[in-house]
Amino acid sequence: MKALILAGGFGTRLRPLTCTRPKLMFPVANRPLLDWVLGELSKNGITTAILAVNYMADVFVRYFGKSKYGMRILYSRETKPLGTAGPIKKAETLMSEDEEPFFVLNGDILSTIDYRALYKAHLDSKARATIALHEVEDPSRFGVVELNEKNQILRFIEKPKSGEAPSHLINAGVYVLDHSVLDIIPDGKEVSIEREIFPVLANDKELFGYRFESLWVDIGKPHDYILANKVMLNTIAAQNHIERGSKVSRKAKIIPPVAIAKGTVVEADAVVGPYASLGEGVVIKRGSRVENSILFPHAWVDCSASVKNAIVGEGAIIGSWVKIEMDCIVGDHAIIDNNVTLTC
Repeated sequence: MKALILAGGFGTRLRPLTCTRPKLMFPVANRPLLDWVLGELSKNGITTAILAVNYMADVFVRYFGKSKYGMRILYSRETKPLGTAGPIKKAETLMSEDEEPFFVLNGDILSTIDYRALYKAHLDSKARATIALHEVEDPSRFGVVELNEKNQILRFIEKPKSGEAPSHLINAGVYVLDHSVLDIIPDGKEVSIEREIFPVLANDKELFGYRFESLWVDIGKPHDYILANKVMLNTIAAQNHIERGSKVSRKAKIIPPVAIAKGTVVEADAVVGPYASLGEGVVIKRGSRVENSILFPHAWVDCSASVKNAIVGEGAIIGSWVKIEMDCIVGDHAIIDNNVTLTC
């Protein structure tokens, strides 16, 4: 089975950190987001993963190479943005070895969906396309569907206004598509699968849904990214994730779950956790606290500072008695002077 992963987005809502790395390479529990995605695909029997890349494509090639987790890794490079359907059409030749249905998924989704069950549901329904559906409290940020009793999608509405959604079942960013769907996607153009392809398939009664209730996190905003880190730390809580080569004082307080990478220093009287991820070479000085936050490699938190519900970029310096919270993002190599408070 093959899976095409849409990995070409710019991640504008997570700037300035996405100015220097693709969003899919952001650390989640000290592993790149895309690494988690590939791991789940491998567990579900995917043999080939095709990365549809554009922005900073070489970063992916250098990190993942030609194989990962026993899967073959291929790359489909866009020279210009092609939306959410254009990259699928562009990768057509890489999927032409067979005519089997294939997966398409947004790379910025963390999920434990049963891909095999989704694939079987697609075959059983004889659909041309099947969308994984997840129920959320506020569907206005997503594509929303109306289903009948046979799980056929009667309507697909992208980002409806508040109060106008036909249900709370949203497009979870994972699909199974027949090869014939490629025939209705224009070549070389920017095309939206949500606005231009799914409504056509729904009108032709060839679009079906597959409901699932397992883990699902869409990483779009800072709050979502912090939540994803928290969720993944919970999933690995039974394991020790303080890596060898880190220096954690016996007088520091570590509240699990945490992920502490090699080369990291945590001094006496510092408090780390719960839900803190400290990248390689991070320094947490005496008396500081880091909670429910993500610190990229080589960030420095000086004495008696507090970082809570925040994201701190690579090499950033947080001064003494600084307070950072409320989904704040500190950019790479930024310097926050002593006694400053940052909230969003």
